[in-house]
Formats: sequence, C-alpha cells, structure tokens
Amino acid sequence: MQRAIPCSIMRGGTSKGLYFLAADLPQEPTQRDQLLLTLMGSPDERQIDGLGGAHPLTSKVAIVSPSSRDDADVDYLFLQITVDKAQVSDSQNCGNLLAGVGPFSIEQGLINCTEHDVSNDFADIRIHMVNTGAIAVARVALQQGMVTYQGDARIDGVPGTSAPITIDFLDIAGSSCGTLFPTGNAIDDINGVNVTCIDNGMPVVILSASDFGLKGDESPAALESNQLLKQQIEAIRLQAGLKMNLGDVSNKTVPKMSLVSAPQKAGHINTRTFIPHRVHEAIGVLGSVSVATACVLNGTVANQFASAQFSDGNFDVVVEHPTGQFNVEMQVTEANDIKGFTVHRSALLRTARLLMVGSAMLPD
Repeated sequence: MQRAIPCSIMRGGTSKGLYFLAADLPQEPTQRDQLLLTLMGSPDERQIDGLGGAHPLTSKVAIVSPSSRDDADVDYLFLQITVDKAQVSDSQNCGNLLAGVGPFSIEQGLINCTEHDVSNDFADIRIHMVNTGAIAVARVALQQGMVTYQGDARIDGVPGTSAPITIDFLDIAGSSCGTLFPTGNAIDDINGVNVTCIDNGMPVVILSASDFGLKGDESPAALESNQLLKQQIEAIRLQAGLKMNLGDVSNKTVPKMSLVSAPQKAGHINTRTFIPHRVHEAIGVLGSVSVATACVLNGTVANQFASAQFSDGNFDVVVEHPTGQFNVEMQVTEANDIKGFTVHRSALLRTARLLMVGSAMLPD
C-alpha cells in the first residue's frame, strides 16, 4: 500500500517544484523533511524513484498556508531538496517558485477572488516568505475570476509565452544576513580575491571572473567540470558565510557565488552563478536582485564591471546570464555612499504554469 499526499507540480519562473498545502504535510520538521526526501527520490543523483528532476532547479518544494500575519494573505515556506544527499534546507528564499505561489493559492481556494481585493484582470497577493520573514506582492493575471496562464509575457530560460506575474519585493534588504552589506564594506579580501558580500533578498558573494582566469562567457557545464575553480569558490564561500552572519555554511545553500564580468550583449553586467555547487543555467530571481543592487552602489565588484554608472532614482538593471537576461526594476537613493545607500523598490517579471494536480505517492 502507498499513501496519497495531495500536491501540485508547477513551473515557477525557470524552476519547477512540488507545491503543497501545509495542512497536508506533517507539522514536525524532521518527519516532513523525510517525507519530502522520499517523494523527491533523494538521495540519488537521478532521483529515479521520485518526482525530482535530478537538478537543484527541479528539486524544490513550496509549502503554502493561510498567513499567520495580518499584513499578508498567505505564508510560503521554501525547501531546497538536495539531489544526491539526504538534506533539506530552509536557509533561503526562492523567487522562482515564489512566482507560482499566488496562482497556487487561488487554485487551492486560499484566496477567494470574489472576496479578495481584485480587479477584473488581476489579483494582488501579499506573500509572507517564511524563510526570511520578508513580504512580496505578486500580481496574478485573472480571466473571469480564475487564474489564467496564457499571455504574451516571455522570460529567458522558458520556451514560449505566458501570463505575466509581476513581483514587488518589500523590505528584503538584509533579510538573511541582517543588513544589506553584512560585512559593512563594498569590497572585502578573501583568500586574496576581492569580493562583494550582499543580501538584498538572497545572500550573494560577487567575484570577478577574471580573478580566476575566466572570460565570464563559459558555459555552466565547463565551469562545473573545472575542479580547481570549484575548490577555490567553495573555500571563499565558507569564509564569506562567517563574515555574512550565516555561520557555518558547509551544509547550507547560501551564500550563492556569482562570477561577474562585463556584459556580453546589451545588458549592464554578465553573470555565472554557483548555487552553490552546481552552476545555474540562468540566475535565481533574488540572486539577480542582489547582483543588480550591487551594480548600483559605487565601489563594489559588480559596479566596476557595470556598463553604466547609476545614480539616485528609478531605473532598470539588466543582468545577463547563460540563457538570457533579467530586468530588475530598482529605486534607490545615496548610490555613492554605502552607509546611506537605500533600496526603496526591487521588482521584476516572472511567469508560472500549473503542470499537474493530483497526489504524490508515499511508500509505506
């Protein structure tokens, strides 16, 4: 006999994962995590006996429930399921799966569009990101009061077009590390390499690709096969974790490590991002927000490579990645002073699609 656990499979941005209502899972974290490892098929590099896709970008879980906070509609807990190890991490947010939380909440009846504050065309859903305590507002497209996934929005890394989902991140600076620049510096020296440590929704360490003898246009596969590079990156990451108030990060998925270089096309900066041991085929949503933020502040590693010098005000920062680019809408003040530098708005466009509704089967 097997036990059926209600679940949906959704694409959120450039990731894919299992979405659950919190009420359908064990409340005790250890029991919950063991159940999710089994459902995903971990630990196994192919996840052949589970629903995982054998890659960190497709081995993700979103757990959603009515919000425990008065200023949010739903709570969203993100869990990263390690593919080849029996590890489940709640140490970070995921902005890609976040794109699916609004539609999932409506589909599951957590948001009643006849009672919620909606227009004829969209619903603004306030999402409490439990991992860090921050709030995001997702605007979900509607048609006749129901979620629609059809539209003209296109994001790099996903074929075709879908309905747009705009996400505004509210007060996410320092949500994991305590402050936007947790070391207090625009640049730190770790193992003889200049780095910028930043947390605008995702802890990221920004490094120059050229410091490792790279051009910055290498493919993810080429970077993953470079064992010396991976060792150097991990050694820096472990030290950066301590400096960023994250403690021992040897078993954590943060900070992410982003190699930056001059833009290859028409963007402002080019990236290759370790997440942290595989290389992202694109770049994470919140990772791109952190990189874009570092581009704006004068004196950071990212700013040194940015194709434009930014000042106070509203603008888009275009972050290039292996399969395209991210456009991050920013509003900042004091762009030349790390002590006064303030991010007032970070927003971007995502899409999502419901792929399956049914039950994940749990063996006895």
